[in-house]
Amino acid sequence: MAWHLDGTYFENCNCDVLCPCGASSLTLPATNERCHVLFVFHVEEGEIEGVDVSGLSVGILADSPGMMIEGGWKVGVYLDDKATEAQAEALGAVFSGQKGGPMEALAPLIGELLGVERAPIEFDEDGPRHHAKIGGDIEIVVEDFVPEQLGQVSRLTNVAHPVATTLTVARATTSRIKGFGLDISNEGKNGHAAPFSWAA
Repeated sequence: MAWHLDGTYFENCNCDVLCPCGASSLTLPATNERCHVLFVFHVEEGEIEGVDVSGLSVGILADSPGMMIEGGWKVGVYLDDKATEAQAEALGAVFSGQKGGPMEALAPLIGELLGVERAPIEFDEDGPRHHAKIGGDIEIVVEDFVPEQLGQVSRLTNVAHPVATTLTVARATTSRIKGFGLDISNEGKNGHAAPFSWAA
């Protein structure tokens, strides 16, 4: 059976603004030897093989080599604690790449799954400001760049990013990330945001 997810996402990594990975479709190495990135997804409307997953969120914390396309990522997954067992199983299957779609292409880069945890996930957006809180140990705020001269958000276009081909250019104003063996802060570092529409 088919599935579809429509929603929004944002991320925060430890690269300087602007992240070479996202800007180059993963062909240039990250600013640092290791990339520490948190992706947060909010499904506004979605169904996975008959299971409604609308209104739920997912967080993915990754520790990868600076040259991300080389693989060997270490990944931990946070599933919204509001999800039923059926919803959590369905979301886990899509975000692990088992059901095809964009995450299927990303799955071969993952060398180690650090775990899957259920946690309360708060996700909210207000124009160029994106905020997420996962449990008590993770909180990030990412703000898109809006040049005063233009009055519009700066964007990267035509990039081969796993989530979308157009991303905002952003910076984290708050970043506190502790989980799956990582304890980091990417405050002042790179961010991206975008709507996503996936189906398979």
